[in-house]
Amino acid sequence: MKIERLAIPDVILVTPPRFGDARGFFSETYNGPRFTEAGITIPFVQDNQSLSKQKGVVRGLHCQLAPHAQGKLVRCTRGAIFDVAVDARVGSPTYGKWVGAEISEENWTQIWVPPGFLHGFQTLTENAEVQYKCTDVYAKDCERAVIWNDPEIGIEWPLGGTEAVLSDKDQVAPPFSAAHGWFSL
Repeated sequence: MKIERLAIPDVILVTPPRFGDARGFFSETYNGPRFTEAGITIPFVQDNQSLSKQKGVVRGLHCQLAPHAQGKLVRCTRGAIFDVAVDARVGSPTYGKWVGAEISEENWTQIWVPPGFLHGFQTLTENAEVQYKCTDVYAKDCERAVIWNDPEIGIEWPLGGTEAVLSDKDQVAPPFSAAHGWFSL
Protein backbone atom coordinates (compact mmCIF):
# COMPACT_ATOMS: atom_id res chain seq x y z
CA MET A 1 0.00 0.00 0.00
CA LYS A 2 1.37 3.40 -1.00
CA ILE A 3 0.80 6.26 1.48
CA GLU A 4 1.24 9.92 0.50
CA ARG A 5 0.53 12.90 2.75
CA LEU A 6 -0.68 15.98 0.88
CA ALA A 7 0.20 19.63 1.54
CA ILE A 8 -2.22 19.44 4.48
CA PRO A 9 -0.58 16.42 6.15
CA ASP A 10 -3.77 15.16 7.83
CA VAL A 11 -5.19 14.45 4.36
CA ILE A 12 -3.70 11.22 3.03
CA LEU A 13 -3.68 9.51 -0.36
CA VAL A 14 -3.76 5.72 -0.12
CA THR A 15 -3.12 3.53 -3.15
CA PRO A 16 -3.72 -0.16 -2.52
CA PRO A 17 -1.95 -2.64 -4.79
CA ARG A 18 -3.88 -4.41 -7.55
CA PHE A 19 -2.94 -7.94 -8.57
CA GLY A 20 -4.07 -8.73 -12.08
CA ASP A 21 -4.15 -11.59 -14.51
CA ALA A 22 -6.13 -12.55 -17.61
CA ARG A 23 -9.33 -12.74 -15.53
CA GLY A 24 -9.11 -9.22 -14.14
CA PHE A 25 -7.69 -8.07 -10.79
CA PHE A 26 -7.88 -8.38 -7.01
CA SER A 27 -7.25 -5.55 -4.54
CA GLU A 28 -7.48 -5.29 -0.78
CA THR A 29 -9.00 -1.81 -0.58
CA TYR A 30 -9.13 -1.64 3.21
CA ASN A 31 -7.00 -3.31 5.88
CA GLY A 32 -7.48 -2.00 9.43
CA PRO A 33 -3.95 -2.64 10.75
CA ARG A 34 -2.31 -1.10 7.66
CA PHE A 35 -4.52 1.97 7.84
CA THR A 36 -3.70 2.32 11.54
CA GLU A 37 0.01 2.25 10.66
CA ALA A 38 -0.69 5.08 8.18
CA GLY A 39 -2.33 7.14 10.92
CA ILE A 40 -5.98 6.48 10.01
CA THR A 41 -7.18 5.13 13.35
CA ILE A 42 -10.89 6.03 13.55
CA PRO A 43 -13.17 3.04 12.89
CA PHE A 44 -15.56 3.16 9.95
CA VAL A 45 -19.28 2.65 10.61
CA GLN A 46 -21.05 3.46 7.34
CA ASP A 47 -20.39 2.95 3.61
CA ASN A 48 -21.89 5.27 0.98
CA GLN A 49 -21.98 5.16 -2.80
CA SER A 50 -22.94 7.77 -5.39
CA LEU A 51 -23.26 7.80 -9.15
CA SER A 52 -23.04 11.05 -11.07
CA LYS A 53 -24.24 10.61 -14.64
CA GLN A 54 -22.85 13.88 -16.00
CA LYS A 55 -19.34 15.24 -16.31
CA GLY A 56 -18.96 18.40 -14.21
CA VAL A 57 -21.18 17.42 -11.28
CA VAL A 58 -19.96 19.04 -8.07
CA ARG A 59 -20.99 17.43 -4.79
CA GLY A 60 -20.00 19.51 -1.81
CA LEU A 61 -18.55 21.10 0.10
CA HIS A 62 -20.09 19.00 2.87
CA CYS A 63 -19.39 18.04 6.49
CA GLN A 64 -21.12 16.94 9.66
CA LEU A 65 -20.71 18.59 13.04
CA ALA A 66 -20.16 16.92 16.42
CA PRO A 67 -21.41 14.70 17.86
CA HIS A 68 -21.53 13.07 14.41
CA ALA A 69 -18.48 14.58 12.71
CA GLN A 70 -17.36 12.30 9.89
CA GLY A 71 -14.04 11.31 8.45
CA LYS A 72 -14.28 9.84 4.95
CA LEU A 73 -12.17 7.40 2.98
CA VAL A 74 -13.15 8.11 -0.63
CA ARG A 75 -12.50 6.08 -3.78
CA CYS A 76 -13.75 6.27 -7.34
CA THR A 77 -14.62 2.86 -8.79
CA ARG A 78 -15.84 4.06 -12.19
CA GLY A 79 -14.68 7.13 -14.09
CA ALA A 80 -12.71 9.92 -12.45
CA ILE A 81 -13.22 12.74 -9.96
CA PHE A 82 -11.24 15.65 -8.56
CA ASP A 83 -11.61 15.27 -4.79
CA VAL A 84 -11.13 18.20 -2.40
CA ALA A 85 -10.64 18.60 1.36
CA VAL A 86 -10.83 22.03 3.05
CA ASP A 87 -9.49 22.46 6.57
CA ALA A 88 -12.31 23.97 8.68
CA ARG A 89 -10.58 23.51 12.07
CA VAL A 90 -10.18 26.88 13.81
CA GLY A 91 -6.66 27.06 15.24
CA SER A 92 -5.16 24.84 12.55
CA PRO A 93 -2.17 26.30 10.66
CA THR A 94 -3.94 25.25 7.46
CA TYR A 95 -7.39 26.64 8.36
CA GLY A 96 -9.23 27.65 5.18
CA LYS A 97 -6.69 25.93 2.93
CA TRP A 98 -7.61 23.18 0.50
CA VAL A 99 -5.92 20.21 -1.12
CA GLY A 100 -7.17 18.15 -4.01
CA ALA A 101 -6.30 15.07 -6.01
CA GLU A 102 -7.60 13.17 -8.98
CA ILE A 103 -9.12 9.90 -7.84
CA SER A 104 -10.07 7.41 -10.54
CA GLU A 105 -10.69 3.80 -11.43
CA GLU A 106 -7.39 3.98 -13.33
CA ASN A 107 -5.09 5.30 -10.59
CA TRP A 108 -6.92 3.31 -7.86
CA THR A 109 -6.07 5.96 -5.29
CA GLN A 110 -8.22 6.69 -2.25
CA ILE A 111 -8.22 9.88 -0.19
CA TRP A 112 -8.61 10.11 3.58
CA VAL A 113 -10.52 13.26 4.64
CA PRO A 114 -10.48 13.53 8.46
CA PRO A 115 -13.26 14.96 10.64
CA GLY A 116 -13.06 18.75 10.76
CA PHE A 117 -12.69 19.10 7.00
CA LEU A 118 -15.18 20.08 4.33
CA HIS A 119 -15.30 17.53 1.52
CA GLY A 120 -16.39 17.74 -2.09
CA PHE A 121 -15.64 16.49 -5.57
CA GLN A 122 -16.13 17.33 -9.22
CA THR A 123 -16.75 14.58 -11.75
CA LEU A 124 -14.23 14.53 -14.59
CA THR A 125 -16.10 11.86 -16.56
CA GLU A 126 -19.66 10.81 -17.19
CA ASN A 127 -20.97 8.01 -14.97
CA ALA A 128 -18.51 8.59 -12.15
CA GLU A 129 -19.16 6.19 -9.31
CA VAL A 130 -17.81 7.08 -5.87
CA GLN A 131 -17.72 4.90 -2.76
CA TYR A 132 -16.69 6.11 0.65
CA LYS A 133 -16.39 4.80 4.15
CA CYS A 134 -17.49 7.13 6.99
CA THR A 135 -16.43 7.26 10.62
CA ASP A 136 -19.91 8.22 11.82
CA VAL A 137 -23.46 7.71 10.63
CA TYR A 138 -25.43 10.28 8.66
CA ALA A 139 -27.19 12.74 10.96
CA LYS A 140 -29.35 15.32 9.17
CA ASP A 141 -29.29 17.74 12.13
CA CYS A 142 -25.45 17.81 12.03
CA GLU A 143 -25.16 18.17 8.24
CA ARG A 144 -23.61 21.40 6.94
CA ALA A 145 -22.40 22.74 3.59
CA VAL A 146 -20.33 25.57 2.18
CA ILE A 147 -20.65 26.92 -1.36
CA TRP A 148 -18.34 25.01 -3.71
CA ASN A 149 -16.81 28.08 -5.39
CA ASP A 150 -16.26 30.39 -2.41
CA PRO A 151 -13.52 32.87 -3.41
CA GLU A 152 -12.13 32.88 0.16
CA ILE A 153 -11.16 29.22 -0.29
CA GLY A 154 -10.21 29.58 -3.98
CA ILE A 155 -10.45 25.95 -5.08
CA GLU A 156 -9.04 25.46 -8.56
CA TRP A 157 -11.62 23.06 -9.97
CA PRO A 158 -10.28 21.34 -13.12
CA LEU A 159 -13.44 22.03 -15.12
CA GLY A 160 -13.92 25.50 -13.68
CA GLY A 161 -17.38 26.73 -12.86
CA THR A 162 -18.92 26.91 -16.29
CA GLU A 163 -19.86 23.24 -16.34
CA ALA A 164 -20.80 22.77 -12.68
CA VAL A 165 -23.94 20.72 -12.13
CA LEU A 166 -25.18 21.21 -8.56
CA SER A 167 -27.98 19.97 -6.33
CA ASP A 168 -30.55 22.53 -5.21
CA LYS A 169 -29.07 22.37 -1.70
CA ASP A 170 -25.50 22.97 -2.89
CA GLN A 171 -26.55 25.94 -5.03
CA VAL A 172 -27.64 27.88 -1.93
CA ALA A 173 -24.93 26.78 0.51
CA PRO A 174 -23.46 29.62 2.61
CA PRO A 175 -19.93 31.03 2.23
CA PHE A 176 -16.93 29.66 4.11
CA SER A 177 -17.20 32.45 6.69
CA ALA A 178 -20.34 30.68 8.01
CA ALA A 179 -18.19 27.65 8.89
CA HIS A 180 -16.06 29.56 11.41
CA GLY A 181 -16.39 27.75 14.72
CA TRP A 182 -17.85 24.51 13.35
CA PHE A 183 -14.61 22.70 14.27
CA SER A 184 -11.49 23.46 16.30
CA LEU A 185 -8.22 21.74 17.09
